[in-house]
Amino acid sequence: MTRTSPTPVLFAALLSACAAPAGDYPSLLPRPIEKISLAEPVGPVPVATPDAGLDAKVAGLSRDVAGATRAFDTAVARARPTVQAAKGTGEGSERWLGAQVALAELDVARTAIDAPLGDLERLAIDRAAAGAPPYPALDTAVAQANAAAAAQRTAIATLNATLR
Repeated sequence: MTRTSPTPVLFAALLSACAAPAGDYPSLLPRPIEKISLAEPVGPVPVATPDAGLDAKVAGLSRDVAGATRAFDTAVARARPTVQAAKGTGEGSERWLGAQVALAELDVARTAIDAPLGDLERLAIDRAAAGAPPYPALDTAVAQANAAAAAQRTAIATLNATLR
């Protein structure tokens, strides 16, 4: 009896698996809709037109912020010696109580910046809600007012930490 090698039979069976089926199957290539970009279209950057009325409001509110900052700085100069004198004294002592009063007065002085800052932010929000482009003078004034308010909170926290 002669033996035949199983290799040709196995090879033929494996090749038959590569044959294309007789059917109408969809292509795996990307469809036309899948080739569309969903990126936002790049358009011209809107430029804010000068607005004299808005400039006047921003200038007035910026003056209010500057005035509140000066008043706070004066209050810090008055409170600092009182707080320094209370450093190291026990809670409830006369100097400690005086420092607490000075810090409370500082907190009241700090609130003076809140009104003009809120008005500046309201102007910026109203412009954004109306779909108007950013106004550089307004954005700068808001940033400066926020920085001044943050500096005031930091000054109070620093003086308060002196008492501990």
